[in-house]
Amino acid sequence: MYVRDTIVAQATAPGRGAVAIVRISGPDATKILTSIWRPVSEKALRPRALSLGDVVDPATGTQIDCALATIMRAPRSLTGEDVAEIQCHGGSYVARRIIALAMTRGARMAEPGEFSRRAFLNGRIDLAEAEAVADLVDARSEAALRQALAQLSGALSERVGRLRDEVIGIRAHLEAEIDFSDEDIALPSRAEIAAEIDCLRGEVAMLADTFTRGRIVREGIHAAIVGKPNAGKSSILNLMLGAERAIVTATPGTTRDVIEDSVAIGGISITLADTAGIRESADEIERLGIERSARAASAADLLLVIFDGSRPFEEDDARIIKLTAGRAGLALLNKRDLPQRLTISELRERGLEMPVLAVSALIPEDAARIRAELERAADALVASPAADKVAISRERHRDALMLAAASLDAAHNSALAAMPPEMIAVDIMAAGDALGQITGAVTSEDVLDTVFREFCIGK
Repeated sequence: MYVRDTIVAQATAPGRGAVAIVRISGPDATKILTSIWRPVSEKALRPRALSLGDVVDPATGTQIDCALATIMRAPRSLTGEDVAEIQCHGGSYVARRIIALAMTRGARMAEPGEFSRRAFLNGRIDLAEAEAVADLVDARSEAALRQALAQLSGALSERVGRLRDEVIGIRAHLEAEIDFSDEDIALPSRAEIAAEIDCLRGEVAMLADTFTRGRIVREGIHAAIVGKPNAGKSSILNLMLGAERAIVTATPGTTRDVIEDSVAIGGISITLADTAGIRESADEIERLGIERSARAASAADLLLVIFDGSRPFEEDDARIIKLTAGRAGLALLNKRDLPQRLTISELRERGLEMPVLAVSALIPEDAARIRAELERAADALVASPAADKVAISRERHRDALMLAAASLDAAHNSALAAMPPEMIAVDIMAAGDALGQITGAVTSEDVLDTVFREFCIGK
């Protein structure tokens, strides 16, 4: 429920810094600002202009800081309400002190995402754009940044809005048939309505199919490093990170748990997970590590498969090749600095289908070669048709689109079966409501709570 009170929070990250911003939003924002901040000159505080003044405790007259302040009047503000901001010196204590002063004058501490939630409720942004704000804050790569900016600019909302308009158009035809069935007016035939629904269903399904690509861009690619013990998995991880992240020894089975770290490759964040060597083992602890390796490999977007070129082909290598069947990724024939007893040709003959690169974890220059091949693999995962520039990235969007597609499918079948227009209209209405959930045209408090719970305080 939207309570029209006044809220306050620090809009910048907590901790020591050059500048901290305290944001106040609500009907009493200007009143609270002028009660704790006094301009150094006689000029009145002007909207959208920074003015210099002193933050003062009104109870004691004690100066807290020398700071800049501004106001933004409703409805042309971040939240659609009156908004005031104080740009004070950075530091946790100063910002907390100013927030405490604002709270003594009637403001309350903002909840996570409450500024953005108010912007949505006041029509400044829709729900998909609000989620794009969170994605922008969390962006870990150039690709994630571009996708968030596209959604923030309304690209996804525009696409979904157009689809919903088409649903409403079909519903209008059906409503006309219901209301004017006795009138001598031209109405679309059942076959024409079915064809229109089928075309729309295809567009909805096409947008739903972008989820995997959009999720990968937003969250980054999860890559599991797999191979038999002592193939050099941990050494490859350290080579890619440029640091001794994983312990490397000559003893097989040193890695017992999954070790993760991230690198940015080709504008995409890739989380590399070093896993335990996969082999038959009687050791209970090692077996648990191998089970975790299998789960990590199964959940990964792509595999970085390590083979030991200094050892002949073994049964453990066969298990690894079987694991790669149908999977995206890159195979590395490691230890090219040693005499070779396993070749790329033999791996091909044994059934390995993914690209293979001969490398050595001890040769720093090979890191660039691996990165280049990983970039190609990453590009293949996020590649999209030239005409499809918009992608969804959240399960909520995917679920809504799948519900819309299912409702359109039911409406299509009803139209082909020449069912009464009332029955077709029920499913068409459900499809429109499902699409409306993406932008917030149709929503509930539970959905809003789920969406804005992810935000940080002050956003």
